[in-house]
Amino acid sequence: MIYDSENLDHNWTQLRADLMKRFGKKPDLNAILFLIGIQELGMGVREFTKEEKQDLMHIATCRVFAESGYYEFTGRDEEGWPHFKAAKPIPFANLKEQEQMLKWHVIEYFNRADDIRKPNP
Repeated sequence: MIYDSENLDHNWTQLRADLMKRFGKKPDLNAILFLIGIQELGMGVREFTKEEKQDLMHIATCRVFAESGYYEFTGRDEEGWPHFKAAKPIPFANLKEQEQMLKWHVIEYFNRADDIRKPNP
């Protein structure tokens, strides 16, 4: 999958700048995935173990790829953690293309979140 790299770079830079305004420092991709994971977990900010941090990033990755049908939400476990299953294979890509694909999905995640928060005219 190929993304318009100029547009992707612009949108990615804008997203990072917006998050920097809100949180005080410019996050990298991993920090943004961690943030999405916390949001999707829905239990607020607290201390997380190293394993939980990895799980949060996995949740985020599954969540953003779910919008394109690559993963499907299957429910929450007894502790309230969301679970996903692979729905279709993610296209093979080299590392740069994988990163572009992930960034594009993250941008779309935040765009959808912004659309939800906007009041109807």
